Amino acid sequence: MTLEKQLIQKTYYEMFINEHENIHPIRVLGEASQEELKKDMPDLSFIRFAQGEVYFQNKDYETAIFKWENITNELEPWAKKNIADAYYESGLLSNAEDFYLAIETDQLTLNTEVNLQLFSLYIERGKLDAAVAVIKSTIVSNPDYPNVTQIARCFFEDRQDWSNAIELAVNEAKRTGSLEWFETINTYVEKGVTKKLHPNYFSQALIELFSLDRQLFERLCCSLWNSYKQEESYFAWLREINHLLLNLDISRNDYWHGLSSLHKETYFGLIDGRFFIKKLQDLIPDLLTNWVRLTDPAQTVVASAAALSWNELFPASISMSIVSEAEDLISHTETEMDELEECLSLFEAILKWAQAHDMGENNRLKWIVQQLIDFETHHLLITGLSGSGKSTFVNAILGEEVQDSPTSSVIMFKDFEELTITEITDYETVTLPDFSQFQARLDRRRNALESIFEFKRPNPFLYENSLALIDTPGLKGSQQDRYEVLQHLHTADTVLFVLDANAPFTDKERAVLSQIQELAPAIPVHFLLNKMDTIVNEQEAIQIFDETKAVINGYMPDAKVFAFSSQYESSQQLSDFKAFVQSIKNTRNLEDKRLAKLLFFIRTTITNLLQKRISVENQLIESVRWNEELVMKLTGALNQVNDAKSQKTTAITKSYRAIREAIQNEISETVPKMLQECSELITEDSNFSKIHIELNEEMNRKIQDYLENSVLPKYFTSLQGWIVNSKEEFEQSRLFLDEMAEGFNTLYGEERIKLECDFKVLGDWRRDTDRMTNGFQLENVNILLRNTPSQFLLKSAGKLFGAIQNKAMLFNKYKSFVKNEDYSEVTALVTERFFRQFELFEKSLERDITLFFKFPLALLNQTAEGARSEIRTNKEMLDKMNTNPEIFRDPLTLFEVRLRQFEWMTVAGKGMQTIY
Repeated sequence: MTLEKQLIQKTYYEMFINEHENIHPIRVLGEASQEELKKDMPDLSFIRFAQGEVYFQNKDYETAIFKWENITNELEPWAKKNIADAYYESGLLSNAEDFYLAIETDQLTLNTEVNLQLFSLYIERGKLDAAVAVIKSTIVSNPDYPNVTQIARCFFEDRQDWSNAIELAVNEAKRTGSLEWFETINTYVEKGVTKKLHPNYFSQALIELFSLDRQLFERLCCSLWNSYKQEESYFAWLREINHLLLNLDISRNDYWHGLSSLHKETYFGLIDGRFFIKKLQDLIPDLLTNWVRLTDPAQTVVASAAALSWNELFPASISMSIVSEAEDLISHTETEMDELEECLSLFEAILKWAQAHDMGENNRLKWIVQQLIDFETHHLLITGLSGSGKSTFVNAILGEEVQDSPTSSVIMFKDFEELTITEITDYETVTLPDFSQFQARLDRRRNALESIFEFKRPNPFLYENSLALIDTPGLKGSQQDRYEVLQHLHTADTVLFVLDANAPFTDKERAVLSQIQELAPAIPVHFLLNKMDTIVNEQEAIQIFDETKAVINGYMPDAKVFAFSSQYESSQQLSDFKAFVQSIKNTRNLEDKRLAKLLFFIRTTITNLLQKRISVENQLIESVRWNEELVMKLTGALNQVNDAKSQKTTAITKSYRAIREAIQNEISETVPKMLQECSELITEDSNFSKIHIELNEEMNRKIQDYLENSVLPKYFTSLQGWIVNSKEEFEQSRLFLDEMAEGFNTLYGEERIKLECDFKVLGDWRRDTDRMTNGFQLENVNILLRNTPSQFLLKSAGKLFGAIQNKAMLFNKYKSFVKNEDYSEVTALVTERFFRQFELFEKSLERDITLFFKFPLALLNQTAEGARSEIRTNKEMLDKMNTNPEIFRDPLTLFEVRLRQFEWMTVAGKGMQTIY
C-alpha cells in the first residue's frame, strides 16, 4: 500500500506494528515512543501521528486531536486534515471547516481529499452553493481522482441541478472520450433537461463522438433533434446540425436511418405553409444536401426528388454535385409509392391551408376529387352547342324527364339506391329535400354555374354500364365557354359531343372542339348525331350520318359517332347506346389517367389560389370603401335621428307646457275672483267672532270644487288631445325611420336594419294622465287665518265686538276686507300644490321621448361600430398582405415544390433525367 493511501485511510500506524500484530497498537506505539525518547535528539512526530490514527480509529477523537496538534514534520498538513476529520466526526462542523480551509499544501491528493471532505461537510450544513463550488473546483484540479466525477454526477442529479450535470457530462465526454459519458448526455437529452441550452453547446462533443461511435452519434443527434422541435431554438439547431453534418465525412453506406427519417420529417414540416421562404432559403438547401448524402435506401427517391424540386424553383441553391447525384439516384432507383395517397395528401394540405387563410371551403374541388378517385365509375361528359337537343337525349337515357328545359348548371347523374340530390358550391354543400326543390334550383339563372348538382337515384342503365353522366349547360361557341363550361372537362373520362343532324359539325362546333383539344388533349371525344327523326327521308338520314362521320374522322380519326332520335323505339335505342358506350369506354391505365387529372387540379388550384389572393385584396379594398361610405351614411343618419329626437322633444314638451300654462293662467284668474266673491257670504247677522273660520273653510271648499270639477276635466281633455298630437309626431318619426331603414337595407341587399320605436311611451302617458286627472284633494289652505296686520285687527275686532248688537261697522269692514284682499299668495300656493304631481310628469317627458328613439339610435350606433370594426380588420389584413405579400405567395410556392417533388418521384427508376 502506498504512503498516500495509508494517510488517506489513516493506517499509517501499521508501519510500526509489523511483527507485533498480536500486541495492541497503543502499547506498541507507546514502547516505540519510549525508545525514541532515549535518543539524543528524539523526534516523536511520526509516532504521535500514528498514535492519533489509532485513537481516531477507536473514536477517541479528543486524544487523537491532542496527538496531531504536536506534529511538526512533513506529515503536518495531513495531521491538520486529520484534526479536521476528528472535529467532523465529533459533530463540531464549524471547527472542522475552519481547519480544512486553513490547510495549505501543494500535494494534489491531500487537496483533493480536503475538498471531498469539505464537499460532504457543506452538504451536511446545507451550504449547497459552497458544495457545488468545491466539487467543481476539485474536478478542474484533479478530474481523474477515483470516483470524484461520479460523486459530482450523483450530487447534481439528486439535486436536479441539470445545468451542472450536463456541463460535467459534456466536459468529461470530450476529455475522456468515454462512451459512458456520451450515453449520460443522451439520457439527459431524452429527459428533456437540455432544451434551454443553445444547440452549439453540443457541437464539439458530437464531433468527438462521430470519430468514436457513429451509431451512438446518430442516436444523440436524433435525441437532440427531437428535443429542440418545439423550442424557439429549433431553427438554430437545424443550422447547427446542418453545418456539422456538412463538415463530417458522411456516407450512405453507414445507414443513417434515424437521421434520414428526421430529415424527411423536418423537410416536409418546413414546407407545409407555416413558414416564409425567406426564413427557409438559407436552411433547406443544406438540409436537403445532407439528406441526399446520408439518406437510407428506403428514402433515396424522396430525398433526391426533394432536392431536385427545390433546386428547380430556387436555381443554384443546391450544389451541382448534389443535384447530379440526386438525378443519378432518382434515375436508377425504383420505389414503391402509393401515388394516389401522396397526391391526395398534398391536395388536402393545400385545401387545409386555403381554409385556414380564409380562401374558401373549396367544396366543388373536394367533390371533383372524390369523383376522380371513384375508379369503378366511368364519367361521360355530355356537351354541345345550345339547341342541339342535349337535354332531350339525357332525359331519354335516364328514362324520365329530369330536365324540362336546358340546364344552366353542371349536373352529374349517378345510380344510387335512393333519391339523393345535392347542390355543391365552393362555400357549402346542401342536400335538397325533393325533386321539386331540384327543379326550382335549376330554374335559377343567377350564378347558376357556381353550383354543381349531384343527382343520384336508382337507374339500371347507369348501373349496368358503371356510368355517370355529366350534363353541362349548352355551349355558346365563344371564348367564354372555356371559363364557364369547359373547366369541367378534366372531371370526365370521355366527352360525348352532341350534334344537330340538321346542321352537323359547323365551324362554331369545330372552334369549340379546338378549345376542348387545347384544354384536355388526352380526353377522347366522341359524337352523338341527334334529332335524326327530323330527317324525313331515311336514305337522306343515312347519307347525313355517313357524311358527318367522314368529316369528323377526317378531323378526329379515332372519334366514333352514334345516331340518336327521341322518336326511335326506346329499349332498342338504349341497347344500341349501351354497345356504343362499351366501345368508347377505355379503362386501360384509368388510375394513371385519374392521377394525371388530380395533378392537373392541384396545379390549377395553386394558380387559382394565387389569383384569389389578388381577388381577396380587391375585395378587402372594396369592403373598406363600402364600409367607409356606410359609416358616413350612418353618421348622417344618427345626426338626423338625434335632430328628430330634439325636434320632437321640443315640440311635444312645448305643446304640453302650453296646456299647463293655459290651465295655470285660468287658475290664477279664477281663484282670486272666487275668493273675493265670498264677501257675499258675510251678513250683518254673521257671528263675527267665528266668521273668519267659516269663511276660510268655505273658500277651501270652493277651491276644491273648482279644481276637481272644472279644472281637472278640462285638463284631462286637453292632455288626451296632446297625446293624440304626440302620437302623430311619433308616427311621423316612425315613417321617417322606416324610410331610412329601407334605404340602408337596399344598400345591404337584405333586410338587416329595422328601426323600431318604443310606442309604449304613449301608453305610459295615458296611464299617468288618467291617474293624475282622476281626482285631486287639496290640503286646506290658510287663507283668512294668517297673521297679517289687517287680518289680526279684524279677528280681534270680531272677538271684541261680537256681543255688540250694532254690527254695521264691523260688517262693512269685513265685507270690504274680503272683497278687496289680494289673494295672489294663496293662488300661487294652490297652483303649486295642484301642479306638483304634474311637474314630475313634465320633467320625465324628455327622458320618455329619448326612450322612444333609444333602439333606433342604439342600432344605428351598433351598425356604425360594426362597420368601423370591419374597416379596421380589413385595413389590418390589407396592411399585412401588402407588408408581407409572402403570407400568401410563399406557402403556395412551397406547395408547388411538393407537387414538383411528387412528379419527380413518379419517374423514379425509369431512367428519365427530367420531367415537365
